[in-house]
Amino acid sequence: MPLVNVMVNSKAYTIACDEGEEEHLRQLAAIVDGKVRELLGSVGNVGDLRLLLMAALLIADEHHGGKIEADHHAEAPGRNELEARAKAAESRASAAMEQLAAQGNLHGELEARIKAAEDQAASAMEQTAAKLERIAASLAAA
Repeated sequence: MPLVNVMVNSKAYTIACDEGEEEHLRQLAAIVDGKVRELLGSVGNVGDLRLLLMAALLIADEHHGGKIEADHHAEAPGRNELEARAKAAESRASAAMEQLAAQGNLHGELEARIKAAEDQAASAMEQTAAKLERIAASLAAA
């Protein structure tokens, strides 16, 4: 288990943490140090233990307030409406994509029909040309 040295109110503390959590612990200690420094500015030096307790209470209060706010947003009356609108939009988008795919298939089918019609027209033209050649040959012989 790694040991991390952190500074709070210009005092070094060595704290154990899980492997890979060293930097996170340093960041948390910096937050505590910031709160302690804020308190020093407003209440003065009232002792390390009291400063740390007050900082912990302020941080806990901020956390609690943020949790209540997050819970409030999760239960907000408009959330269900927004979720319903999002699902409806997703359904419309899905239907539009299916329609585009069907149109893409229709486009391919139309191309195939046009090709078949062109082939039939070419065949009919060849047959007509052959008939005209026979007619021309019979007229030339007469």
